[in-house]
Amino acid sequence: MNRKVNYFDKLAASRVKQRKAKGYYWNDITRYCDYFIHEELSVLEIGCGTGELLHDIKAKRKVGIDFSEGMIAQAKQQFPELELKVMAAENLQFDEKFDLIILSNLIGYLDDIQDVFTQLHKVCHPHTKIIITYYNFLWEPVLKFGEMIGYKTKTPAQNWLSLSEINSLLALSGFQTYRNSRRMIFPVYIPLLSELFNNVLAKFPLFRILSINNFTFAKPAQEKKTEEYKKQYSVSVIIPARNESGNIENAILRLPAMGKHTEIIFVESNSTDDTWQQIQQLQQKYSTTHDIKIVQVQEAGKSKAVRKGFEIAAGEILMILDADLTVPPEDLPKFYDAIASGKGDFINGSRLVYQMDKKAMRTINLVGNKFFSMAFTWLLDQRFKDTLCGTKVIFKTDYERLVLNRKFFGDFDPFGDFDLLFGAHKLNLCIVELPIHYKERTYGTTNISRFRHGLILLRMCFFAARKIKFK
Repeated sequence: MNRKVNYFDKLAASRVKQRKAKGYYWNDITRYCDYFIHEELSVLEIGCGTGELLHDIKAKRKVGIDFSEGMIAQAKQQFPELELKVMAAENLQFDEKFDLIILSNLIGYLDDIQDVFTQLHKVCHPHTKIIITYYNFLWEPVLKFGEMIGYKTKTPAQNWLSLSEINSLLALSGFQTYRNSRRMIFPVYIPLLSELFNNVLAKFPLFRILSINNFTFAKPAQEKKTEEYKKQYSVSVIIPARNESGNIENAILRLPAMGKHTEIIFVESNSTDDTWQQIQQLQQKYSTTHDIKIVQVQEAGKSKAVRKGFEIAAGEILMILDADLTVPPEDLPKFYDAIASGKGDFINGSRLVYQMDKKAMRTINLVGNKFFSMAFTWLLDQRFKDTLCGTKVIFKTDYERLVLNRKFFGDFDPFGDFDLLFGAHKLNLCIVELPIHYKERTYGTTNISRFRHGLILLRMCFFAARKIKFK
């Protein structure tokens, strides 16, 4: 045991020296983790060292543990406001659960990574998120050369782990990986040169493979039984409607009951036909069989209608259903099952998997959708097939957090799709795509101007790239 303590104390000392000497490298890790952290979260860092990362992130509650008594003593002296404990990662002893757990450059030194990952369940609630940082083993020869010439502090040999192996270990330990990310291809600071390599070149596919830092995002994999979640949550289905008079009754009749209660909210906006009159009449007609709320908004844009519907919704789960019914209402229970069972925190419909009706989507729209799916895959470090599907589902509590953090991106999206996706990414939610069928419209015409609105979407992508990718 004494030999193991001595080993970790030496390791701890070397990590302290590295942090001081290579502030640029460590600061980038801290900055990236902090991007996904919000003031209301409780954070636990395992292997906190001398506490710099924990000190620099924003969170209402910050707790750190480390095996080394010497490092914890130094951290307490430097950051007395932090709650720090001497504790082994292999034997977590807490009476509370945390919203976020960080393991930064720790797993390379663990004797049994799966054992430590399994221990994390002790401090996880169903919506806890985990961020794991680890260096890319392609850099091993470079790092060893740096140690040989004295530029880098010598460290003990580490485990050889690829991203896929980390993901597999998490899966074996009962966790679901929902994002992998890479950063930094030039780990020393030289003005202009470092910015060029790390803030520009490292963001593109061919260069990203060479990044030194790998990030893995995970959440507890939940195994809820069907009977546990089928009636667990109430649901609000928001139906923005503009010039959709002929679809209103079908939307009501075809919408299945979900959860313990289903509420329908029609939001009408600037129709030139009798959509509002139809909504009013049908609310009265089905008042004894359906819980229907109705409201009008004067502002242009689908996003204003969606936000108004979300604002007055009473359900715990919020769903969007386009009033053109090109996404069948009968598919919504799949979305309920996905979010209620814990498979994801934000469920995004994907129309580009199953065969769609012949006239459901024009060729130019299909090309545009594929372009934006590739753009989002690159922007958010997660595979996306269809970003513009109108059917999106989120817990109301998460949407309320999204609203509070909307100032980061600003009120820039007239459609609402990008606002919700970017917001969910910033909140570090697990975004899951769900394939749905896409049908031809049977009443009315589309409210989308393909070229004008396409240019708006493109500008939003460039804006988001500055806020997400090139920050």
